Amino acid sequence: MVQNNINLNGKTVLVTGAAGFIGANLVKRLFHDVEQIRVVGLDAVTDYYDVNIKLERLHEIESLGRDWRFVKANLADKAAIEQLFEEEQFAVVVNLAAQAGVRYSITNPDAYIEANLIGFYNILKACRHHEVEHLVYASSSSVYGSNKKVPYSTDDKVDNPVSLYAATKKSNELMAHAYSKLYNIPSTGLRFFTVYGPAGRPDMAYFGFTNKLRQGKTIQIFNYGHCQRDFTYVDDIVEGVVRIMQHAPEKLTGEDGLPIPPYKVYNIGNNSPENLLDFVTILQEELVAAKVLPADYDFEAHKELVPMQPGDVPVTFADTTPLEQDFGFKPSTSLRDGLRAFAQWYARYYGTENG
Repeated sequence: MVQNNINLNGKTVLVTGAAGFIGANLVKRLFHDVEQIRVVGLDAVTDYYDVNIKLERLHEIESLGRDWRFVKANLADKAAIEQLFEEEQFAVVVNLAAQAGVRYSITNPDAYIEANLIGFYNILKACRHHEVEHLVYASSSSVYGSNKKVPYSTDDKVDNPVSLYAATKKSNELMAHAYSKLYNIPSTGLRFFTVYGPAGRPDMAYFGFTNKLRQGKTIQIFNYGHCQRDFTYVDDIVEGVVRIMQHAPEKLTGEDGLPIPPYKVYNIGNNSPENLLDFVTILQEELVAAKVLPADYDFEAHKELVPMQPGDVPVTFADTTPLEQDFGFKPSTSLRDGLRAFAQWYARYYGTENG
């Protein structure tokens, strides 16, 4: 295992995408774990999905009464990013802000170029000029495209993205590598695998399915139910991020006298892909148990098996061996436990109560 080389106590950390699903959970975890920490959150609070969920997450953070500053700004706003880095001395930057979603990238590609490429470049440039100790950034399992080899390893060649979203995330890894090489910036990319949990993103399947079932609509299960996903509970993702934040890749010099890029990429996934039909069955059972849906709900009448969508892949499966070797951690929350937590949150948040 690697040894921590960054002590977060007394440091200032930037979390972009702080109103987002992973970002908000990370901020709360940092305040829980670290006695003396200042966290600056940045988020554009776009209306890609229900803004009220984002505002609720921010309210929960503010209610903690800790050393917290929130900045509403867009990553692509170069002047805003430069000003923020001038005002704060960030030890660690965790870049989670991005335009997410595979299918949305087909209909709204401009949003991905702006947030994921221009925005990420602005973060890289700011890290370079302000001597940030460690840049941690979100990549995605989408970079593996239609990779036939499973489980997916960070050693696999990933040059064939099947969506623009995936292409932007792979571009982030390439840009970070270049800056790590040129300017000796320690950076770690994290390929997240299908993150889910309470107060998650409404555009994700489990949340969308729940909304539709509650409204009596039919849910579509793609690839006739033969998809497999490595579902990863949000607390497991955050655990991995917190551990990785505290170890920046070492700055070393090669035989040519030039820096060896202090650069790493890890998968964070459950290392246990679930069949989509099994996933839907568990979700249904937990929604009934949480009284989001009535006990006599006719699920079969509200399910439709349909072909694969453009940009989708049949399976995601994370090889988490390097994460286990370096940080002694492997995501372990079961799908049932995670979906139960989601169903219970959904019942509370939306005030659903079915007898």
